[in-house]
Amino acid sequence: MTEKLPVLREQSLLLDVNRFEHAQRVGNMLTASTMVPEHFRNNIGNCVIALNYADRVGIDPFMAMQKMYVIHGKPAVETQLQIALFNNSSRFTTLKYKMSGAGDKAQCIAYATDKETKEEIEGPPVTIAMAKAEGWYGKKGSKWVTLPDLMLRYRAAAFFIRLYAPETTLGLYTKEEMYDTGEIIDITPAKDVQEEIKENANTETIDIVPEETATVNPEAVEETADEDAKNHGGAGPMSAEEIAQIKAREQAEEEVTDKPGY
Repeated sequence: MTEKLPVLREQSLLLDVNRFEHAQRVGNMLTASTMVPEHFRNNIGNCVIALNYADRVGIDPFMAMQKMYVIHGKPAVETQLQIALFNNSSRFTTLKYKMSGAGDKAQCIAYATDKETKEEIEGPPVTIAMAKAEGWYGKKGSKWVTLPDLMLRYRAAAFFIRLYAPETTLGLYTKEEMYDTGEIIDITPAKDVQEEIKENANTETIDIVPEETATVNPEAVEETADEDAKNHGGAGPMSAEEIAQIKAREQAEEEVTDKPGY
């Protein structure tokens, strides 16, 4: 019986100075590309981490970035990539599926054969009833309603791979799983706040109506001043006491005038 030798893996590019510097140069190029998803543009950190992931799982960096997402700080991959990585592994045969039942009893079991022991290994069964009980089925825009057979296979594959071969994807969850479990509603990255403010600044027109101001006629002011001066001997404005005396005198004169025989 031959003894198995340990598999030596190259050190992560994040921990190797020369490879890390090269990854930064590649990352700078990728951040300026319009062919990478939005969450990698102008973000060299995300790009370098994606390069490291691609290096660790042994796939082309560009294709890895097309199938990767950043959700609340957590990396996730599409189920297609997860299955492809598993099928490229040397431990198992290609993943296959056993479908049975209908309606809520529709069921899928993912299975593969261990190449060394020739043992057929099955993953946990996934059913439509499970999808409804877990709340996956009723979500707005859920593919469980329109593509139930595909979603059964995807979830059965994810369960099998996470249980028997998590090393093939470094244990990452799939985008579809994170959507179903409520981690995300929309995977489209939100706009940067400062960028949104810059775009919307000074775009709304506001009509400012000036308040009406009273127009003062200098001639009318002068006429009023002359009239006051004439009526009161040019002594300026009268006091309250003077006005009361004038009114009392005018009232007394009216009473005398109204007397009979006057």
